[in-house]
Amino acid sequence: MQKTLLLFLFVLNAVAGAGAVQLTEAGGWRETAYVQWLPVEGADAYHVYVSGEGMVNKRIDTQLIRSYGTYFRADVPGLAAGGYVLKVVPVTGGQEGEAASTQNITVAAHDRTGFAFADGRVPGAYKADGTPKPNAVVLYITENTKNTVSIEVTGANANPCVGIQTILDGFKKGRDNRPLIVRFVGRITDPAYLLNGDIVVENNNNAASYITLEGIGNDAVADGWGIRVKNASNVEVRNLGTMNCDSDEGDNISLQQSNEYIWVHHCDFFYGKPGGDADQAKGDGALDSKTSGFVTFAYNHFWDTGKSNLLGNGTEEPRYLSYHHNWYDHSDSRHPRVRSHHVHVFNNYYDGVAKYGVGSTNASSVFVEANYFRNCGYPMLISMQGSDVWSSSKNANDYTTMPTFSKENGGVIKSYNNYMTGQKRFVAWGNTAFPNSTVDFDAYVVNSAAETVPATVTAYKGGSSYSNFDTDPQLMYTYVADTPEAARDRVMQWAGRMQGGDFKWTFNNAVDDSSSDINPGLRDALASYRSQLVAVQGDGNAQGGGDDDEDDNGGGNDGPAVDLTHNFTTNGKESSFFTINGSLSDSKGSVQYGGLTLTICLKIESSTSIQFTTAKASVLTLVFNTGFTGKIKINGTDYPAVAGKVTLNLAAGTHTITKADVANLYLIGIAYETTRLNEPGIKELKMWLDVTTRQLIIGSTDEEIRSVALYSAAGNLVKAVSGAVSSFDVSELPRGVYIVKVVTKNGDYSQKLLK
Repeated sequence: MQKTLLLFLFVLNAVAGAGAVQLTEAGGWRETAYVQWLPVEGADAYHVYVSGEGMVNKRIDTQLIRSYGTYFRADVPGLAAGGYVLKVVPVTGGQEGEAASTQNITVAAHDRTGFAFADGRVPGAYKADGTPKPNAVVLYITENTKNTVSIEVTGANANPCVGIQTILDGFKKGRDNRPLIVRFVGRITDPAYLLNGDIVVENNNNAASYITLEGIGNDAVADGWGIRVKNASNVEVRNLGTMNCDSDEGDNISLQQSNEYIWVHHCDFFYGKPGGDADQAKGDGALDSKTSGFVTFAYNHFWDTGKSNLLGNGTEEPRYLSYHHNWYDHSDSRHPRVRSHHVHVFNNYYDGVAKYGVGSTNASSVFVEANYFRNCGYPMLISMQGSDVWSSSKNANDYTTMPTFSKENGGVIKSYNNYMTGQKRFVAWGNTAFPNSTVDFDAYVVNSAAETVPATVTAYKGGSSYSNFDTDPQLMYTYVADTPEAARDRVMQWAGRMQGGDFKWTFNNAVDDSSSDINPGLRDALASYRSQLVAVQGDGNAQGGGDDDEDDNGGGNDGPAVDLTHNFTTNGKESSFFTINGSLSDSKGSVQYGGLTLTICLKIESSTSIQFTTAKASVLTLVFNTGFTGKIKINGTDYPAVAGKVTLNLAAGTHTITKADVANLYLIGIAYETTRLNEPGIKELKMWLDVTTRQLIIGSTDEEIRSVALYSAAGNLVKAVSGAVSSFDVSELPRGVYIVKVVTKNGDYSQKLLK
């Protein structure tokens, strides 16, 4: 995928004027709203507020605000269905500018249908209305923070738990009952610590524990690693793209063992790394489930996956699962392949499926209802009978070479109101157009969903009969099935990540409908996929793009160098600059910062206040406990901490710090802005692109250049070069708006750049 490099080194029309916010797009999705806007000239950051359904100007978490170079975007998850207005405010020098608001945005509810919601359970850390459950902990995982995010977890072997897998390890014993929401932002490659290549979620089947893993916006991607759920209850995975998985287990997402009340929905499943077996060219399983029950897989998009949904890996006691509104988009097989379990498969779209749709083996009972099968080779198969063993070349059954399911015993499929077109073969029980169809059938077709399957209808191999679980009111949930045509349309609108995700691909039906071979173009596009994300506000460094071997994880940078520091460990409350009221404590743990070990803190309580006056613009740094993610009030506005720190631009003037949440403050830092931009005495610096070398050439007749730095539109440092610089490599940078800052002997110069 070659990229054309374009540079414009003049004033950009794609940057809003000073102080003004120009909104470009806004909308609602499932329990989420979003807004996009152009960068505001001179803005240091943005505040975004949401109003509606009982909320008035509630400020969203800063990590939900991201730069994509030419535009910014904020997503607001955790909203109940209803109408909302989002307000975007630029912040310059710590002061809010002129706001812009969206019109009313309609947010829809998620479809909470299926066995995962049996017994009144609501899997995940959100309530049934879509809002977070009480006392929920929210973590933000970016490419920069995946190894450094930290919190205290009750029952963990050691605290604080640092890194996403270590945090999940802390929840393994099931002793921390706080609902946990893990939000992935952008493309996340392998964290430093994985379990055989997977993120593993466990909670000891604690019925009071609730965990959600979710992607933010339309471009959250797990790239290279898988998600494995084991010994867990009440887990939700949503709005994630999964690709290039090369874990030992080989599955994009897998319910490995002993799970219950699990909900996986609105995810995109792409190729994994090729495995060693012939049928693993597209990776191993996309979304598999083993020894797990009360599970719902819904509104997922499977992109040419080879083995989509294995269900059960042996002879197991029956469990209950639902598959609905999934888009099997030119995928090959296992939609699902069922062993032993009782499964409701309804309202899915089988779109150009090369091999087969639903497979029933090992005494399973599968109710296949109101699905849309377009050019699906074999919509339904039962092991060792019917179309599974029929040889068209021999015009007879072939039990040696034809079987699909390793010659396993069969189950029974009940079929109702399915639409099929373009299939190779489908045999309904008793259809006289086919020989011996009361033995060699693919499904028992009923005239209504309430109709039961007679006990005399049995699998040819193994002799099992249908359990009729779907007509048992003690087992079955309440639902309303769409017509097959309505289901197809709903699936195409809603399946997969928000807005269809950021990865786009168009299949060639003339080839891909019948081919189960790997698609080289799709494979190469996935291997070269890079996020267009430039920066996450409050994240510290640029995101996305870059070479895989480049260390872009941030790490080690504790914040800006400070010109004035107040350290409570060494200075107590005595200061000639800060007026400090409150109580100190030496029992709140210790913090490592800037080479210091901080052991004494100021307790942030209702009576606590800190006041100071700055003579010019500055950057304020507040250092709390490492895992603190609460808020602090500065000049009357609440600001959330990220990994135990708050960094904020302040204008000249008097400032006051007071309590928003209970916290422990260990250090205050003030860094004054000393750089000079575009001073009158600076000579013009000429810049141009050498299209052969893809170097930005910087030249001047009079100025001695000492360094060049490139910043994202949000002000995050992307790249810097020191010394007598005459050229600057921009070939590997992702597209977007940047600021080039050139330091010369006589002053500094800045220029906007659009790549």
